Amino acid sequence: MEKTTIEICADARDMQNVFGMNDSYLRKLEQEFSVDIVCRDGVLRITGEEKLAAKAGGILERLMELSRRGNMIEEQNVNYALDMSRDGEDDGMLEIDSDRICHTVSGKPVKPKTLGQKRYVDAIRDHMIVFGMGPAGTGKTYLAMAMAITAFKNEEVGRIILTRPAIEAGEKLGFLPGDLQSKVDPYLRPLYDALYQIMGAESFVKNTEKGLIEVAPLAYMRGRTLDNAYIILDEAQNTTPAQMKMFLTRIGFGSKVVITGDQSQKDLAPGSESGLDVAVNVLRGVDEIAFCKLTSKDVVRHPLVQKIVKAYETYEEKEQHRTKGKAYGEKGRGSAARHR
Repeated sequence: MEKTTIEICADARDMQNVFGMNDSYLRKLEQEFSVDIVCRDGVLRITGEEKLAAKAGGILERLMELSRRGNMIEEQNVNYALDMSRDGEDDGMLEIDSDRICHTVSGKPVKPKTLGQKRYVDAIRDHMIVFGMGPAGTGKTYLAMAMAITAFKNEEVGRIILTRPAIEAGEKLGFLPGDLQSKVDPYLRPLYDALYQIMGAESFVKNTEKGLIEVAPLAYMRGRTLDNAYIILDEAQNTTPAQMKMFLTRIGFGSKVVITGDQSQKDLAPGSESGLDVAVNVLRGVDEIAFCKLTSKDVVRHPLVQKIVKAYETYEEKEQHRTKGKAYGEKGRGSAARHR
């Protein structure tokens, strides 16, 4: 098959950023597209079959543009660029990068990093209630927190309320020492971590003392009406149907709600029904409510986390098929026995 060579000119700093440690990102592209990539005198030369060389060149040009915009190119960026190329969505990366929600206290921009996250953020902007569902590391809570803090700073809402059910992750922690706040703080720590990073500890403490930011267990929501507030319910898969109904009926005028959860990581008692699962079935089709499903492709933690999530998804799918097949076989044998 005839080969072609594509040339790309780039700044040395951007090349260093895009190539990765020991040119590891280039080697990944070479392996994916069966091309040879050589850099000489500030020019990248990509040699290979015409279509594959063009795809590799397109990814490199988009990564170079991300670098020019001030992004640190990481393995997650390269892996996601490859995923988008496979799905024929090459042009989405630069569109995603232009959507900046806010900045952390250290000046780092907070923005969606995948198309799934972009759709999630857009749904939060456009709907009163949004359900964000997906595996660990997809940014469900962090992006919702960034949107809440931005709305609060822009005076679109008067306060932020963050809540989650106080259920242990498969462990019995016993009686914790201290006052009531000390007992519930361990369950709410992930919410505090995101607040500190985006808002800063000093600003968080000041607004908490004024009652403008509230972090509380879900049980504290009963009997309240939450007007003019940005409300985030985290770990919603651990709610009961009654708790979820109670929470959804607290919402008042001028409020926005984001409900996040991972349906594959329930810590409820065996046989208990999840309030998140019930809500998805009951509320689908209701106006002003959006459902966003994030997947392993949207994981933005260490690349190994994405592989772990994908491995578990594959395993659980096989188990479901095996269980269904076993149940069908037992049903068939029972039917045959009755006919005899």
